[in-house]
Amino acid sequence: MTDFQDKTAKATGAMRTLFEMTPLQRNDHLSQRFDADIWLKREDLSPVRSYKIRGAFNAISKVLATRADQQLFVCASAGNHAQGVAFVCKHFGVKGVIYMPVTTPQQKIMKTKMFGGDQIEVVLIGDFFDDTLAAAQAYCAAEGGHFLSPFDDIDVIEGQSSVAMEIAEQLGKTPEVIVLPVGGGGLSAGVVSYFGLDALEYVFVEPKGGMSLAAAVENKGPLTLGIVDNFVDGAAVARIGSRNFAVLKDVQSNQIKAIPEDRLCSTMIEMLNVEGIVLEPAGALSIDVLGDIADQIKGKTVVCVSSGGNFDFERLPEVKERAQRYLGLKKYFILRLPQRPGALKDFLGMLSESDDISRFEYLKKSSRNFGTVLIGIETDDRANFDQLVMRTAKAGFALRDITDDTAIAEFLV
Repeated sequence: MTDFQDKTAKATGAMRTLFEMTPLQRNDHLSQRFDADIWLKREDLSPVRSYKIRGAFNAISKVLATRADQQLFVCASAGNHAQGVAFVCKHFGVKGVIYMPVTTPQQKIMKTKMFGGDQIEVVLIGDFFDDTLAAAQAYCAAEGGHFLSPFDDIDVIEGQSSVAMEIAEQLGKTPEVIVLPVGGGGLSAGVVSYFGLDALEYVFVEPKGGMSLAAAVENKGPLTLGIVDNFVDGAAVARIGSRNFAVLKDVQSNQIKAIPEDRLCSTMIEMLNVEGIVLEPAGALSIDVLGDIADQIKGKTVVCVSSGGNFDFERLPEVKERAQRYLGLKKYFILRLPQRPGALKDFLGMLSESDDISRFEYLKKSSRNFGTVLIGIETDDRANFDQLVMRTAKAGFALRDITDDTAIAEFLV
């Protein structure tokens, strides 16, 4: 056992006073689909529905072991780290001040307050995580608190490594492949530190709109991304932690996979409908990538870490919409409609029995021969849209697909 593994063992043992191991479950659906032995490490079933409780517990307990008079802990988090810190602060009876971006889903804010009770205070500030982080660090320095990094901290990395130890114990062996979601890098650094980078095959998965690890690997050092898509809020980090990258610096670019946010939505819907598993966007990353690595994992024992299940169901319509658009089952069009009696009836007759109009806005101008219609259509076969375009063109109707025209679609839809 290495020195790091020994520290992990001690940290993991201490955690049992707070929560039990999260389940490691073989998934028959995914195993059959990809012809592999696929297991899900269900961090979405921890007391705070993410693995972040591990790093928070280890970091706070280590501080209190050496400085019992330290009673103020401060953190910045998009949600999951906040909930972990809140839960642990209540457990130890210390005060926590938690800074969260104003864009954080309400479900995560409410859960954070619920877990922390009177022991914590939530401060909402900043549109992006890095703005929130700066505000939290400034407050912490002014008030003499202890700052709890969501990922860039040795004790947090050590705490997250307990995921690896549990996997090895529950599986009874080291898996051949581990699939890890990456945000700031705390979980990945912890697992790699425990097993070693060369002991097995790793697949590191990032949202396409926030590839901080890929950028750091290419740059040979942490690099701040100019633009980050916050949809995958649990993994949308502009800059990977420096301590985390020190562990991950030898990762190869071909080990890192980018996941399109819209495709990720289709995986979330599938896991909910087929398996009854509720995952947040970041929690679905390790499952979504399986289709991209199907040849690599065939016949192997694979562990996917489902990192979180803090999903706000108010976002479900957006997730469904994005999933349908990715699958080609929903499109938006601008229809140039002749302003004559019966024109609309003629167009509706061109729709198939499976086509359903989900949005319809018609602007009639009496001085023009044509009106403009914004129309959204859902169907059960993407080929239906090709047939619709052919029929409308033959009939002389101008139908413009704006689904992938971001500037227009985001303004109108």
